Amino acid sequence: MDQQIRKGRMEEHKIFNLAVYLLHPRFSCCEERNTRYADLKVSDEEGTSGTLKKNVGNASTKTSHSREKKSRKTVYPDSLTIGEAQDPQEAGAVYALRQALIADNLLPEILDDYQMMLRYLRARNFNIESTKNMWIGMLQWRKDFGANNILEEYKFSELDEVLKYFLQGYHGIDKEGRPVYIEILGQADPKKLMGVTTIERYVKYYVQEYERTLAIRFPACSIAAGRRVASSTTIVDVQGVGLGNLTKPVIELIRRLQQINSNYPDTLCQMFIVNAGPGFKMLWNMVQSFLEAKAKSKIHVLGTKFKSTLLEVIDASELPEFLGGTCSCAEKGGCMRSNKGPWRDPHITKEEDVCVHRNHSSKSATLVADHFTPVECRH
Repeated sequence: MDQQIRKGRMEEHKIFNLAVYLLHPRFSCCEERNTRYADLKVSDEEGTSGTLKKNVGNASTKTSHSREKKSRKTVYPDSLTIGEAQDPQEAGAVYALRQALIADNLLPEILDDYQMMLRYLRARNFNIESTKNMWIGMLQWRKDFGANNILEEYKFSELDEVLKYFLQGYHGIDKEGRPVYIEILGQADPKKLMGVTTIERYVKYYVQEYERTLAIRFPACSIAAGRRVASSTTIVDVQGVGLGNLTKPVIELIRRLQQINSNYPDTLCQMFIVNAGPGFKMLWNMVQSFLEAKAKSKIHVLGTKFKSTLLEVIDASELPEFLGGTCSCAEKGGCMRSNKGPWRDPHITKEEDVCVHRNHSSKSATLVADHFTPVECRH
């Protein structure tokens, strides 16, 4: 009897880890938010955060004195320099947070971005003090991980081999202009995947793609749509996914990705889980009780008759044939290898050696942004 109980608990643990595996993209900071703007006063924090703030401050390229002497030059096209229709209360909260960060030398030029600060505020219910603490943690993580330069310096040379055993990537945009990210989990082979890369290298690639989306995909999509795009749509095909997928390396990878996700809050608009069989639907019924209402509202679990739902959100020309669309990207070796999207349009970006538009010393892509109005998620 004891052995059966232990076996049952092991299965429950596997089910929980599988749920995290399937739902890891962008959910670590999706909290239910009853938006408040009253708490905009910032306390000068002491104690445990003091050393950390000092270390992070030393990593910044500009001092607070230089900020006072001249206006700040922002980095992203979706930044404070772009005139757009902004919610006055949100803008006030961003301004208060920005001033608090500048005062403590916690706003490196590379992160001086309106939308990024707004995401962090949303993740912490617009509480300035809590947001500031989260921001400090993010800065320390970026310094330790080397995220600021990962777009230019990291080369994931094994990507072609990785895609043989785990098909995933960005392809096209939805009808609101958001980039679409697709994962084919049912065909993933964790053992062979770990034979062509390592957990450490894949995690770096994962961070690099996050950075590429913030630095290139969102701005390019904004230019193409003529309005602000600051979130993505995800499609996850779970056909054939089961507990057998959860090897020790996969569980370790899940743990690492969870830690990273908290540094990129509020970047997912909606997720469609397709080809969900009875087993997965039972799993979903168990898992959804652990999710906040806001996160739950973003997830749509669909069976095999999912194509009409996807086509309501994504034009057929932007959707791969295997998901009900008309796109094949034959000349690119298939949709999952094409990286199709506005970020590949030479009229929007001028790609050189390194496709980033940040103010780094390396070559960069040039994006020309005009005045945008934000595109909102509708659930």
